[in-house]
Amino acid sequence: MAQLSDDCFAFGGQLMSVEDAAAMIAARVAPIAQTEPVALHAARGRVLAAALVAPGPLPPFFNSAVDGYAFAHAALLPGAQTRLPLAGRVAAGQAAPALTAGTAMRIFTGAPMPAGADTVMMQEDAQLDGDALILPPGLKRHANCRPAGEDVAQGATALPAGTRLGPAEIGLAAALGVAMLDCTRPLRVGVFSTGDELAAPGRPLAVAQTYDSNRFTLLALLAGLPVDAADLGILPDDAARTREALHEAAGVHDLLLTSGGVSTGEEDHVRAAIEAAGRLVFWRLAVKPGRPAAMGVVRGVPVLGLPGNPVAAVVCFLHLARPLILRLAGAAPETLPRFPAVAGFAHRKKSGRREYLRARLARDGSVLRAEKFEREGAGLLTSLTETEAFVELMEDQVDIAPGAPVRVLPFSAIF
Repeated sequence: MAQLSDDCFAFGGQLMSVEDAAAMIAARVAPIAQTEPVALHAARGRVLAAALVAPGPLPPFFNSAVDGYAFAHAALLPGAQTRLPLAGRVAAGQAAPALTAGTAMRIFTGAPMPAGADTVMMQEDAQLDGDALILPPGLKRHANCRPAGEDVAQGATALPAGTRLGPAEIGLAAALGVAMLDCTRPLRVGVFSTGDELAAPGRPLAVAQTYDSNRFTLLALLAGLPVDAADLGILPDDAARTREALHEAAGVHDLLLTSGGVSTGEEDHVRAAIEAAGRLVFWRLAVKPGRPAAMGVVRGVPVLGLPGNPVAAVVCFLHLARPLILRLAGAAPETLPRFPAVAGFAHRKKSGRREYLRARLARDGSVLRAEKFEREGAGLLTSLTETEAFVELMEDQVDIAPGAPVRVLPFSAIF
């Protein structure tokens, strides 16, 4: 399990910026130490614990990059056409015979270059005259060839430690002949919802209840990260039971996430439960939506209390839970992908606070335009399902006029 000191997140300010939160996590949280070998077919999304050093060159031998004809560049006549008789043939997966001086050889993509050959003419550009190849002047030495180690040299770092493994990284490991990768083990993350007003989907609603959505949103967000997530259900509005549940869950998880119960109301028990069971550092992020959030440590395990409003919970997850998970998993830092756009709306906000508006995206030629969703409530789930991106308004942006430059975070790239 993650074992943090009770005061590792200590912060004296009133409101924490997004950058300060990320910097604090990077500086004060150590990755988990446990690693395990993982087969390539199961490695997607895992975090590489040790650098992958190329055991051999890639490609492993000098080969042809195209279907065509191999020959020695030195055999070409300077400034004139060259006629070379064809002598031999080599396909991929075959050992290449040596090239007879003054001849050319038929060759196919991936086939080893014959000894004595150093250049290839693409078959589409080749001119044949019976059993001879006619080569124009001006060809460059090593054209259409791939030298050994062109992609990765033997002994080079192919993938650094902390790499999150995707299809390309797994393919590179396979191309180097590596069948198992040393990865950090997945984080064990427990997810609670809180509140007597919540009911699990599929069950009848009692009086004044609504269906719990945040737990399932958070579990879906976690699915794209290197974690084993556990659904821990709904905590009632009971201080003692909340405290006991957090203490028990901290014994078997690396991180706990809750939603709701972190404000200052009499029935908001998560903040007090964290403080009673461990140490609380109350992070109030300088963001909208999502300012109220509780951060603490229980039994050495970080606990994040996210807001109860669905959109606020997502925003806080992206800025608190996501970087914390990547850090604990030993992954290299990843900034959220942002793209330039122009505002298709007018808006006014407070200075000193970052704000996230939900927006639809459209193209005006080469310009990406963001149109603000007509309703702004942090509890509106349809404001996420009927839009495509967050518009990120920085702390120093106050009056946004149509056409103003903004940054957008497309949902497809962050969820």
